[in-house]
Amino acid sequence: MAQKAIREYDAKSILAKHWDKYFPDFTYACATVLVQNGAELQEAAKEKGWLNEKPLVAKPDMLFGKRGKNGLVLFKDQKPGDVSLEKAASWIDEKAAEKQAVYFSFDGDTPTGDPKVDYLTHFVVEPFTPHDQSEEYYISATCVGDDDVLYMSAEGGMEVEEGWDEKVTEVAFPITATEEEIAQKIKENVPADVKEEDKENFAKFAIGFFKAYRELNFAYLEINPFVMQGNKIELLDMVAKLDDTAGFMMVDAWGDVEFPTAFGMEEKSPEVLAVEEADAKTGASLKLTLLKPEARIWTMVAGGGASVVYADTIADMAGIEDLANYGEYSGGPTTGETKFYAETLLDLMTRQKDPQGRDKILIIGGAIANFTDVAKTFTGIIQAFENYADKMKEVGVKIYVRRGGPNYEKGLKDIKEAADRLGLYIEVYGPETHVTDIVRMALEGDK
Repeated sequence: MAQKAIREYDAKSILAKHWDKYFPDFTYACATVLVQNGAELQEAAKEKGWLNEKPLVAKPDMLFGKRGKNGLVLFKDQKPGDVSLEKAASWIDEKAAEKQAVYFSFDGDTPTGDPKVDYLTHFVVEPFTPHDQSEEYYISATCVGDDDVLYMSAEGGMEVEEGWDEKVTEVAFPITATEEEIAQKIKENVPADVKEEDKENFAKFAIGFFKAYRELNFAYLEINPFVMQGNKIELLDMVAKLDDTAGFMMVDAWGDVEFPTAFGMEEKSPEVLAVEEADAKTGASLKLTLLKPEARIWTMVAGGGASVVYADTIADMAGIEDLANYGEYSGGPTTGETKFYAETLLDLMTRQKDPQGRDKILIIGGAIANFTDVAKTFTGIIQAFENYADKMKEVGVKIYVRRGGPNYEKGLKDIKEAADRLGLYIEVYGPETHVTDIVRMALEGDK
């Protein structure tokens, strides 16, 4: 499962879109907007009357928590008087104008560790929900080992993490659990300190929540807190991650969801974003992380486990500063998908020569595939070679291949013949060679 964090706004939008299916006994207003500045908020108020009529809450929506403890939530009880549209717009512009220091850990109310510093670029604005603290609850779900685990607590809010073992009820479900088994187990494990008058509704909400978590392919879903007032539900704060390997079949269910870069992290390059977009449209797995694009060793590795092994081996033998990228292509990608992935790497790799005048190294590695047709994927790599051969020779690229699996003999034969025909340096090995031995060969050959 590949987990990708999404904005709170998108998480709430996904649940709202499917609310009647999973929570037919409850109402949820889903009044929320995502803006980047005060002017956008003022513009949104022309269509959404509640922005002018109700007291508001504003907070950053940039994949980090503890916003309250960082002083980054604007709400009614902070200062005398309601938060009006004008106040919210002004506050957003004020917080967006300068870089903000955000702490990710606290001892009580005291920040610990070093903060991340960056600009706030996205804010979510919602109506203020008047409620008593006793109406706040906590719920979340995620995958732990082979089970899905549901976490429930009668205490929501910033302090739920303190005394977690005492406050939170954990219920694990195997992947084979039926809807009836899940519902029964949730009913039996509603936290004892949930208010008596809320227990039945809490169980109903938790059952729908867990079903939505599973069927909508969330990898992690947390509401902290949600407010329960009879059959009325308000989702105050949400954290969510999606299983992006399911993206190709969840286009309609998720809608136009964004996978943003987390606060304090460098913005993703166009190439990485293009690979992510291609990955979302296929049942295969295409992953790319750029570490140091000017470095000389590039990898095109089949399989997530193998990619870790190759990265560790290169870091151990050559040093991490020589490793340009990290990623994988696996899960039976088509010839076209493999060609696109290979061309993306070759385009990045051939933009400049090694500063020290050394040949660059392209390692096409992998263990022994179970169901990926090696010859078919290598056809895509060969097509990429044909388009980039001149640039590869100009920069100076040496190719080392180690692969096994269905049709690997034909794949190795085809890629060797193609590289020879194109005048590219290549060494090709099958499963008789240790999976990472080509790293040693490449570095020794370089010397």
